Amino acid sequence: MAKYVLKRVLLMFFTLFIIMTMEFVLIRMLPRELPTDKVQAAAIASRWEALGYNKPLMVQYGIYLKNIVTEWDFGTSWYIAFRQPAWDVLTGRLLPTVLVNTYSLVFAIPIGILLGIYAAIKKNKWQDSFISTMVMLFVSIPSYVYAFLVQYFFFFKLGWLPLQVYSLADAGGSWTTWKMFVSMIPPIISLSFGEIAQLCRFTRAELTETLTSDYMLLARTKGLTKAQATTRHALKNAMVPILPMLISAFIGVLGGSMIIEKIFSIPGVGQLYIQSINLFDYDVFMMDGIFYTFIGLLANILVDISYGFIDPRIRMGER
Repeated sequence: MAKYVLKRVLLMFFTLFIIMTMEFVLIRMLPRELPTDKVQAAAIASRWEALGYNKPLMVQYGIYLKNIVTEWDFGTSWYIAFRQPAWDVLTGRLLPTVLVNTYSLVFAIPIGILLGIYAAIKKNKWQDSFISTMVMLFVSIPSYVYAFLVQYFFFFKLGWLPLQVYSLADAGGSWTTWKMFVSMIPPIISLSFGEIAQLCRFTRAELTETLTSDYMLLARTKGLTKAQATTRHALKNAMVPILPMLISAFIGVLGGSMIIEKIFSIPGVGQLYIQSINLFDYDVFMMDGIFYTFIGLLANILVDISYGFIDPRIRMGER
């Protein structure tokens, strides 16, 4: 296991380096324009000169990597947050993204798993057919469609919830106030529908296969009721592939949802990505790209490693 983990970690950083290199070269090849303000233009021009923007791309990349390793400097934002480090701009947007996505997972996971268990137990009955049909419907619909429907019904028709997430000033100066949480309910609901459907479908498929296994027949012949056999044996084995999926989902909350954050005006990482593209803030865009790539690679490696810890029978050998 230790050798396998080490290999995967090294491969993860190698993959991150390759993607980061490609992204850096493509971004630096894009045209750069100075703002009309002379003071800002002079500050940006001097910074570009220090970073070697007039030198060959590989020299620029060497300076960029050196700044990351020695100073943890991923560049500077010149348009979104003038003269602020790109790393600080990114970390300043993490909290709203993490809160909205974590709330949506906390809401979606128990509902999705319970619906999947119920559908598996009622296999080939009308309850299973109804749940499976609804799951296919909800999986097929993009999250932004749910966002528009939630805004239409809960804001325009019923007036129960706000149209967009409140700003810090309107919510009492904190992301953890009750008023802020209420304003987050629309994006939480919008993100939850797809997650519930995916978890329900996956849980039903795994539990259905487990319930038809030979050891379940043996458990029933030994005197266990269907409920006892399901809870003691079937659910434990069905959770082996489901739990890594949940780990991946919780790691993925850092990435956020660009479209949902844009629709509900959430000042998170996803909206920052769109802003960096629209405003040509290339250092922030580069920082966001590295962050998204790292989160995706980290989620994959943690899922693979988690199998061995969740089920002791799963171990990677020396080969």
